[in-house]
Amino acid sequence: MTTQTPITSMDLAGFTERDPGVWTDARGLVLSVHFFGLVPDLPAPIEAADRLRYGLARSVSAAGAGLIEAVVGQVDTLPAVRQLVKVPLQNRRGQAFLASWTIPRAGCSTVVKVQAAEGAFTGMREAVLLAEAGPERFFTPHPYGPDIAGGLPYHIGDLEQWDARFPDHPLTLVRAELNRIAPTVALHPSFKALPPFGHAEPPQPHAAT
Repeated sequence: MTTQTPITSMDLAGFTERDPGVWTDARGLVLSVHFFGLVPDLPAPIEAADRLRYGLARSVSAAGAGLIEAVVGQVDTLPAVRQLVKVPLQNRRGQAFLASWTIPRAGCSTVVKVQAAEGAFTGMREAVLLAEAGPERFFTPHPYGPDIAGGLPYHIGDLEQWDARFPDHPLTLVRAELNRIAPTVALHPSFKALPPFGHAEPPQPHAAT
């Protein structure tokens, strides 16, 4: 599919290639694949799911965005983490939504990402659900850590349970499209054979003797 990543194939139905490794569709979705030849900057091993989610939520908030969810799973049998992130648009009101799978190995990683931005009408999903739930139920502490602050606020309006009511919302679209594509991703055997990603645990102090 592209020589820049270890992804050998995936279902691109409905997408048109715009640049190497970048595709778009009629709904305004942008699908891209990436390879990073560096040790992944994930804050914890995939196996340490709670620490991983907490660290990701903190770093996303510190960057002025918001982590909607981080889910540990597999892509083509390899451990991976799926993230849904919302970011403020820089030149106008509204948000963009990014859904991605990161597949880390010891010294590199590959990423499949789907993104889309709100159009001229922004905030309708949030406004409808806020009116129904009320502010106290709508805005809640971040589930990955009550001390996570800054960036875009966490709220129940981003939960998947509301997607069916807002089928054309960019969050609904990117979440559904990544869910559709991920099971079709095939990785090159040489990438799958690389050592797994992990963080060495800090040395424990020896007891005094």
